[in-house]
Amino acid sequence: MLETAATHEAAAGVSYALRWIVALPLAGAAINLIAGKRLQDAAGRTAVAVLGSAMSIASFVCVVAAFLRLRSLPVDERLLLDTVSSWIHIGDLDVSIALAFDPLSAVMCLIITGIGSLIHIYSYGYMDEDPANWRFFGMLNLFLFCMLTLILGDNMLVMFVGWEGVGLCSWGLIGFWHSDHTNTAAANKAFLVNRIGDFAFLCGMFLLFWSLADSGKATLVFRELAHAVPALEGMTLWGMGVATLVTLLLFVGATGKSAQIPLYVWLPDAMAGPTPVSALIHAATMVTAGVYMIVRLNFLFSMAPFTMQVITAVGAATAFFAATIGLSQHDIKKVLAYSTVSQLGYMFMAVGVGAYAAGIFHLLTHAFFKACLFLGAGSVIHALHHEQDMRRMGGLRSYMPVTFGTFLISALAIAGVPGFAGFFSKDEILWRAFLANPVIWAVGLAAAGMTAFYMFRAVFLTFAGECRVEGHAREHLHESSWTMTLPLVVLAAGAAGAGYLGVPAALGGANHFEQWLAPVVELEHAALSHAAGGHDTTLEYVLMALSVATAGLGILLAYLIYIRKSLSAATFAAIGGGVPYRLSFNKYFVDEFYYGFFLNGVLSLSRALAWIDLHVVDGIVNGAARVVRISSDFGGAIDHYVVDGLVNGTATVVDRCGAAARKLQTGGINAYLYVLVLAVILVLFSRAW
Repeated sequence: MLETAATHEAAAGVSYALRWIVALPLAGAAINLIAGKRLQDAAGRTAVAVLGSAMSIASFVCVVAAFLRLRSLPVDERLLLDTVSSWIHIGDLDVSIALAFDPLSAVMCLIITGIGSLIHIYSYGYMDEDPANWRFFGMLNLFLFCMLTLILGDNMLVMFVGWEGVGLCSWGLIGFWHSDHTNTAAANKAFLVNRIGDFAFLCGMFLLFWSLADSGKATLVFRELAHAVPALEGMTLWGMGVATLVTLLLFVGATGKSAQIPLYVWLPDAMAGPTPVSALIHAATMVTAGVYMIVRLNFLFSMAPFTMQVITAVGAATAFFAATIGLSQHDIKKVLAYSTVSQLGYMFMAVGVGAYAAGIFHLLTHAFFKACLFLGAGSVIHALHHEQDMRRMGGLRSYMPVTFGTFLISALAIAGVPGFAGFFSKDEILWRAFLANPVIWAVGLAAAGMTAFYMFRAVFLTFAGECRVEGHAREHLHESSWTMTLPLVVLAAGAAGAGYLGVPAALGGANHFEQWLAPVVELEHAALSHAAGGHDTTLEYVLMALSVATAGLGILLAYLIYIRKSLSAATFAAIGGGVPYRLSFNKYFVDEFYYGFFLNGVLSLSRALAWIDLHVVDGIVNGAARVVRISSDFGGAIDHYVVDGLVNGTATVVDRCGAAARKLQTGGINAYLYVLVLAVILVLFSRAW
């Protein structure tokens, strides 16, 4: 068996106190969830908000310090370790509670704590009137703790603790306003759908460990797995390679957390939660967990070409499918929700073709512009007293200039307009997809065009044209407070500039982001270096131009329909007799299918089983009980009337004989003499006889 992380620590990485990164949010969660109500009553809502935000910011500072320490190390030694304590030591299973900080986890932790801190600050303004602020900030802190545990876990079991933890916290945050049944239903849906994926993840982890144990290399520590998984070559189970089966199971887990077909249905409904929750869970943290897991285990997934093809196909299908739904939605948060599903599809498409660094790069840029878009939508919703229908908005540009400007920058970024972050990351994915399979590239390109259209449809309907806001909300339209606009400005800056971390060689850059991740994704880096000599720059320019033209076409179409009104949305909606539009607007009736086939099917099966239990199983049990009761009654009668009768009758006879004999014992001397005389006479007669 391989040595454990604790025994390897000195040789494999530098010891560093990483525990504070996760401990600080946990402390904030504990204080707010245990004593937050009393703190809020005594010091006001500001106190609990400051506490929660301070813990998140402090964690971010610790991550920055760890990042600077990591960056100072030689490239091939960039690993910080912190073994907190031993945990499980049973047979071949030897796992410690340990944290690891390498280039990949550094990127993820900077995103989680950095954007998470901005969302905490934003929440102070957004949730200013909520009486349960203490619970909200406590749950936000707990969510950060779980997500950081998932990312920093040095082995798959610690990762799984965080993996389950974010699922539980998302349930609490989505259903935060639990007095509304819609919110609790959405929270339960998210929880249950994720359990399906989590079960597959757990099965994949067990199968991986048992298979490695059979080969004498039992371990779940990530850096040890990189050296152990070649032992899976040639192993089969149920006629399939073990590496393929393990990765397929793990990928099912990823489809749950990262909302891919067929387990994406929970994410759009999760918009029922407060908008800061949408930004935190669906832009920068939980939904990226599946992508992170695959990249973390890239050495394992690269051993399973079939799984990689499945990931690519599912990612491309999800990107296209979700984009078509986003075209017709009227709820601004639902548009962003399906956009998130689509962009996650891009990330899976990237890792599926082996472009792991490109997938994480898009994860980074997406975190900035999608968090900004969600928070911008929240700023609008907050100003309109929780109105979310874009048809009742319009003309908000003059009332909310900061919100409009930041929302526009992020829309340009997600649309892939040159110069903004999304252009660099999305173009890299499309380029790598084309090299792998031109069909996948075409699907991705079509999804990119639809993304540009529906995002600028949202921009124009919300901020341009005449103001359609009515009633009390219109009279009090104003820009949000600085606690809400400051995070928007910072995120918009990231949406504009984060892409310059990964400028490709074709545009004169060195792709520093890819170089930073090279130690973690060595296989990809080696493949790219080997193929560098045959790189076709002209073809890349052509594909880049097509991508930009497609995005421009989407924006132009939205402009012509919603600003110039030279084209009619109704005309497009009537294409094909209106069937495509109705399918898109009703989300292809997937939820109805799930409810009708799976949910109602399960309920019907449960009712049938309940009937069998009540009338068959209980009938048999109750019938047997009835027979036993009758036989016991018969046995009781025999015992009572026969056995007890004989015993009691004998006692009665003896009692009566004794009573009769007792009359002879009168105590009178004459009676005794008579008896004596009678006895003598009887004796004499008997002898004479």
